[in-house]
Amino acid sequence: MKAKHAPDNLGGQHLMEKRIAIIGGGIVGATAAYYLSTLPGHPNVQVTLFDSGTGQASKAAAGIISPWLSKRRNQQWYRLAKDGADLYPQLIHDAHLGTDVYQQTGTIVTREVPTDLEALADLAVKRQATAAGMGRITTLSAQEVQQRVPLLTAPQPGVFLSGGARVDGAALVNALLTRASEQNLTVRHEAVTLTPDERVVSSLGARQFDRVIVAAGAWTKDLLATLGVTARVRPQKGQLIELAVKDYPLQENMPVVMPEGERDFIPFGHGHLIVGATHEDDKGFDLTPDADVTEDLLASAQRLVANVTAANITTVRVGTRAYTDDFAPFFGPIPDHERFLVASGLGSSGLTTGPQIGRLLAGSALYGGTPDWSEYEKPLTTYLTSSLA
Repeated sequence: MKAKHAPDNLGGQHLMEKRIAIIGGGIVGATAAYYLSTLPGHPNVQVTLFDSGTGQASKAAAGIISPWLSKRRNQQWYRLAKDGADLYPQLIHDAHLGTDVYQQTGTIVTREVPTDLEALADLAVKRQATAAGMGRITTLSAQEVQQRVPLLTAPQPGVFLSGGARVDGAALVNALLTRASEQNLTVRHEAVTLTPDERVVSSLGARQFDRVIVAAGAWTKDLLATLGVTARVRPQKGQLIELAVKDYPLQENMPVVMPEGERDFIPFGHGHLIVGATHEDDKGFDLTPDADVTEDLLASAQRLVANVTAANITTVRVGTRAYTDDFAPFFGPIPDHERFLVASGLGSSGLTTGPQIGRLLAGSALYGGTPDWSEYEKPLTTYLTSSLA
């Protein structure tokens, strides 16, 4: 497929003025907006981002950036996640963001059985050969894990990766949109629809843009339907809890922990702990906190930290992720709709893979060309089909 807009000039010389729309202000949309405000040629681009603010997974998420020991067999996903993790330090530096948004605290992945721990350490060494971002690898006893994460009262032995990090999804998205708004971005807090003739309908009326990035998560299916495109994507509910716990002033940089058999354990310092998140396939777009799920998350926390009760819960966050049948994301130009780019299906790895996807889509929207992203994903026709055929 030949892209409609060929590259003009990557050196920042004159570009014909472009109008670009982004639908969805989550991690992909916000990162795309940021890069569209910084890439060469951005002064000649006007970007409008539409987001209703309802259900967004990124703003409800706090994540662990540590894909290197994943059990997934999908090598395309792994390359995407690995490159996404590698992108973070540069993105945070360039956008002038602080440790309240992202911090490389290191990650501890635990295993109780000694042979399992040894196998995990061997896997880390093997993958480190092609993943410098993993950093140092250290096998820790249960006591050494507790020394690094004194919150834990029932620690397990684990493998420590110094390159692992924590990220606050809401803080990251808001900061990237703020940076972009200082340049060429206008944010409109409303839902939109698409027309069969490829216009974006909002309170401003029906407008045609040079390029449109559809980054609407699980809502992508409904949006693309009016273009005659069926997207194989479904919603998944995710919940996590925030807890007020003992503050350790000398240990504000505690590693994040991926405990075997428990929910992710993310200390943010200053007595602030996040536990979660869940993966609920049968709740659709429901954003109501579920008391049973909250109890399950608390029980996971209690198995790791003594004396934590429901009174320690300060917030319950709920969001809607987008998933595909094979749990892999998809992104790129929509077949037969050259003005439109799409990204969806990121699932629970959205905070890891989203920035890399947003960066790639921003470049394609600005410069055009015929991108080949086959190293990261299956053909888009795996997930998108014409409903008019």
